[in-house]
Formats: sequence, structure tokens, C-alpha cells
Amino acid sequence: MDVRLTSEQRQLRDAAADLAADLGPGTVHDLADEARVERLDKAVARTGWRALRSDGASGVEVAIVAEEFGRGLVDVAFLGPVLVDDIRPTSADDALCTVAVDGRAVDARGSTHALVLREETIWSSAIGPVATGADPTRPEAELTGAPTLLAELSPAQAAQWRSLALVATCADLVGAARGAHALATEYAKVRVQYGKPIGSHQAVAHLLAEGLALIEGSVSVLRHAAWAVDELSPDEAVRAAVIAKLYCARAARTVCETAVQVHGGIGNTWECLAHLHLRRTLTSTELFATSLEEIDSGLS
Repeated sequence: MDVRLTSEQRQLRDAAADLAADLGPGTVHDLADEARVERLDKAVARTGWRALRSDGASGVEVAIVAEEFGRGLVDVAFLGPVLVDDIRPTSADDALCTVAVDGRAVDARGSTHALVLREETIWSSAIGPVATGADPTRPEAELTGAPTLLAELSPAQAAQWRSLALVATCADLVGAARGAHALATEYAKVRVQYGKPIGSHQAVAHLLAEGLALIEGSVSVLRHAAWAVDELSPDEAVRAAVIAKLYCARAARTVCETAVQVHGGIGNTWECLAHLHLRRTLTSTELFATSLEEIDSGLS
């Protein structure tokens, strides 16, 4: 496999990064700026990235956008709609729709329905009002009413979709870790203690270097899993995605907790963005959760 990005993929990455930097939340208080959120939502809708899969995009390209949106803490729907786009029947309407995980609609801002995948069947359920949960950047909602059967998938289709879901959450984890690491690095350059920037002290510099190494390892396993979605058999793709999810989740949590530590006392305040990266990491870890036992069972 060749994990190098093509020129078109690099352009996609840059466009997603620019959009997130321009309209994503720059402070915690920006989360309450409804005018900004509306502009961001319209900008994401115009890109067509919520329909990447039906437009013929690969798992790598979905991961590229998900990573940049995780890094920029983009707080409008992307993960849910792009996963829906991969399995929504052609007969379904084009209204914004998200996915349900463990009985709750996730990434539900702007959606009225959620798709529920039960083994190889797709169900649609109405959802209630969105509410902020552990991750303030991605509101959730309760499922309401009786679900409606929409379609059935083959075992291969269901497995491929699961690999894409794992890859998309992996990419969000890597992005959140990148954002937290960049935040901590910039702070270490300007925060002066004992007459010197704290980043000049070995104890802080080593923490940041270790975080960067964890991120690079995460990028490696993520790129392989994203490539595997479309290039390997569904079972092999799921296995690659499970391994990537486990690695990226542990690495991202360490990087984000380190970012809080580097910020010192301010890192534990509401005003510091570091906790948003950590909370996004913790919620992405629980979406389509995996375990080491799942890998072990595949070896038996």
C-alpha cells in the first residue's frame, strides 16, 4: 500500500483545515455563538462533504476531513451524516440525518431522524431535541417513536460500514490530539516561568515530544485502516480499523491529558480549550467502542 496523499487529497485536507480554522470555535465561549455556528453549518453544507461516499470518495478522504474537523473542534454535524451517506437507501429523502449508537442519536445538530444499524438491517427513528452531553461540540438526542425498517445489507456491506465508522472516529481522535498538542505547544512558547518560556525546560519539552511521537504513530495506523476500507476484504478492513481505534484512542487521551498538564492550573478551567479536545476524545473513544478481546478473538 502507498499511504502518501495524492495532490487532490492534500487539497481536500487544506480546504477542510482552512474551513475549520476560519469558522470553528476559537474559544470556549464561541460555542454559544449561534451566528458563527450557522455560518459554519452552511459552509459545510456547501462543500458537499457530508455526501463524500455517495460521491465516490474513499475511506481515506472521509478520514482526511474528519481529522481536520476534529483538530478544529468543528461543532456542526459531519461524522453522523457522512456515515449515513454510506448506507442510506437511494429511496430515502435527502434531509439531514445522523446515526444512532447505543440507543442515542450522535452528532445530531440539524437532524430530525437517525439511522440505526442492527446487524444487517437499517432502521430509521425520529429523534427528540438535541442536548449537550459530555462533548459540547457534538450534541446528542434521544430516539423517539417506533423505528421503521428501511433496508437490509449484506454481511459484507455491514462489515465495510463498520470499518468506515471506526476509521472516521479514529480520524476524529487523531485530529483532536493534534489540536490539543498544538494548543499546548503554543502555550509553552509564551508562558514564562523562572524567567524562561516553560517550553525551554526539559520536563515540558519531553512531554510535548512524546505527544508528537504518539500522534505520528496514530497517523500511521489510521492511514492503513482508512486505505483498508476500500482495498481489503471487509473482515480485514474491520480488523485494521479495530487495531487503529484502540491505538488512537489511548494515544489521543494521553496527548490531551498532557495538554491539560502543560497548561498548568489554567488547563483545569472552563476557559481553556484543552478540555474540549479531551472531552471530544473521550466521546469519540466510546463511539463504536472496541476492545483488545475483539482482536484476540479474530486470531483464534
